[in-house]
Amino acid sequence: MEMMYRRTLLCFLFFFSCTLLLQQQAFADKKSYVVYLGGHSTNSNEEIIVNSHHELLGSVMGSKEKAKEAIFYSYTKAINGFAAVMEEDEAKEISKNPEVLSVFEDKAKMLYTTHSWDFVGLPNNIPASSLIPNVNGSTDVIIAHLDTGVWPESKSFSDDGMAPIPSEWKGICQNENITKNFTCNKKLIGARYYYVGYLKNGGSTKNTKIGPRDDIGHGTHTLSTSGGAMIPNVSFFGFANGTLRGGSPHARVAMYRVCWQDGGCYDTDVLAAFDDAINDGVNLLSISLGADPAPYYEDSIAIGSFHAIQKGIMVICAAGNSGPYSATVTNAAPWIFTVAAGTTDRELLSILQYNGKSINGVSLTQGLPSNKPYPIITSTKAFLNSSSDNLTDACLLDTLDPAKVKGKIIACNIGPETIKSQINEVKRAGGVGVVLVNDVTFGDQLLGYPFNLTTINIGYDDGQNLYKYLASNKSAMAYILCELTTFGNKPAPQIADFSSRGPNIINEEILKPDIMAPGFEILASYSEAVSPFEDPSDSLHYPYAFLSGTSMATPHVSGLAGLLKSLNPTWSPAMIRSAIMTTATILDNKGGVITDMASMAPGTPFDYGAGQIQASKAMDPGLVYDLTPQDYVNFLCALGYNSTETKLFIGKQKCPSTPIEIQDLNYPSITIANLSGTVIINRTLTNVGDEGKYNVSYVAPKGTSMMVLPTKLNFGKSGDSKKYLVFVTAVNHTNNDYQFGMLTWSDGKHSVKTPLAVKMHHK
Repeated sequence: MEMMYRRTLLCFLFFFSCTLLLQQQAFADKKSYVVYLGGHSTNSNEEIIVNSHHELLGSVMGSKEKAKEAIFYSYTKAINGFAAVMEEDEAKEISKNPEVLSVFEDKAKMLYTTHSWDFVGLPNNIPASSLIPNVNGSTDVIIAHLDTGVWPESKSFSDDGMAPIPSEWKGICQNENITKNFTCNKKLIGARYYYVGYLKNGGSTKNTKIGPRDDIGHGTHTLSTSGGAMIPNVSFFGFANGTLRGGSPHARVAMYRVCWQDGGCYDTDVLAAFDDAINDGVNLLSISLGADPAPYYEDSIAIGSFHAIQKGIMVICAAGNSGPYSATVTNAAPWIFTVAAGTTDRELLSILQYNGKSINGVSLTQGLPSNKPYPIITSTKAFLNSSSDNLTDACLLDTLDPAKVKGKIIACNIGPETIKSQINEVKRAGGVGVVLVNDVTFGDQLLGYPFNLTTINIGYDDGQNLYKYLASNKSAMAYILCELTTFGNKPAPQIADFSSRGPNIINEEILKPDIMAPGFEILASYSEAVSPFEDPSDSLHYPYAFLSGTSMATPHVSGLAGLLKSLNPTWSPAMIRSAIMTTATILDNKGGVITDMASMAPGTPFDYGAGQIQASKAMDPGLVYDLTPQDYVNFLCALGYNSTETKLFIGKQKCPSTPIEIQDLNYPSITIANLSGTVIINRTLTNVGDEGKYNVSYVAPKGTSMMVLPTKLNFGKSGDSKKYLVFVTAVNHTNNDYQFGMLTWSDGKHSVKTPLAVKMHHK
């Protein structure tokens, strides 16, 4: 499930690592693997491809019959390869075959809005009639998600007023067996599910129903954020009231379920979903999951995304939730649009009242049931006798005495266990509310927690004052008032502390993340099969929920990309990415550089990429940096892929006779990872607006000098392209850290901004 903050993520990672260890011990002899054969060089039919997979594996296993039993997926459409259960020695042996590009163990990926669209400047009234129609006379952009499924009854997926499903759509609404009550419509046009890899790796159907219906909540939330219809008067028990909408409210949407309970989103299932989605005819893939960075040919998302790009399908992925630590960004291939998470200017305010004082805090829960004060004590005053040697104020599991807690508000430090377990401990003991007090590390950084017990988070200093009062007053009374929403708070946006950071450890020459979007306390539709308070014991179901994470930021970019595709049907994925990146802002609403929400220090492109999305400006970028599938092939060639590997990866396309320099990939950012002397960068801009004259300006990274030639570019009609060179020279080698700058082309109306990151070669 989505992690809202670092501590929860670390606890989950610990649990998940232990789970994988047990699974590995249980299946020590055989494991499931992906055997990746690249792309299809010919239009062979499915039967021929499947047969070739059986013969290939049979050559290792000793018989074709054994291979048929071992293979549980054959990827036959856009991707060439298969998934099979085999011994480690067999995996090593088949990897030696010249037809095989890579063999890697099947591993799990992790799952990484009323006001948020207003905050990034997306107009609230974009009628379908204003979008450029396709040949069928409708705006049939199809946004697909690989996620936990979808709740089809959600109002976000209402098809009122929509035209019939386009005949070109090849997808299905997979509703066999137990999912017969699952139906699609003209909005939610497709749903599939993939679970064999999950079961092969020890997954169980005990706590989940196999099918496309979302029983986790994550998939419904992300899909409604990217392409959900408009729903007026939505709130979460009074919080954040407004119109809920996706970035592309008139788009078609489809769900490919690859994630199951206990974090099971396995590579083999992910690749099967990619293979179908590409063939089904989606226009855009939004993927809010990932894993530790790996070489592209051993990363199911990088592989699937590469084949999607070959078909002109844009792929947007979450950067990960391992921040604020550096070099943690994932989904970092240059053909993937990688999204970091930031805050909005909305605050979900709550108030703690005691001793005539009113302390501001944050909450995502309802207030106390009546306007009267309740007794308040610290958790140390409520210990069970058996836990009297436990001196922590953290409300740890099984430490509180119901006789001392019932009917009271309990003040707890944010502790070593998950926030959920702390809240549940107070709830178990009969408390009516919780005051979560920050430690020194969190300071005044306040987070809202969606629980069905009244909870307020207050800052460190306020908490210490509360503790002093409670220590001197044995009959203290307090009240928690919630459901207060304020807007225009400053500074905003800020970088969410959980958002993964650069540099890109797979290829430092490609700046990652690419962009930042709202991903903190995002309200969206939710599965009604599960409590919105993330509490399995809670029977309350509600159609909306708050979630935080780069998972929530990603569909904001997907929704905007879908809208741009509707407005500009001929634009390539790279053009759409460029439009969003070059119009982003690195400034907050106070006029300063976007800061980190935890440290309050100014951020860098390793935190926010090109900056926070600005939707209205992205609709008119002026100029864009374009890339073709061949450009990505050239990039792989520059990485040292030999001709055989490249041929397997991309079929008939070939490496150029003269390899490109990696930094010359026509990307909307520039990174030099080892600057010594002078480096020359090549870039090409394409006009997508009116004729115009653009002048360059730049801020050179510290320790360098820069020159751009030419300094002026005159563009003719839309489609006109111009090249320019950037000369970057090292003038100071004393600092080996990355330094940052900015290059901007402007015609007085448009500002086409390109971030720069430079690290000196240390002498």
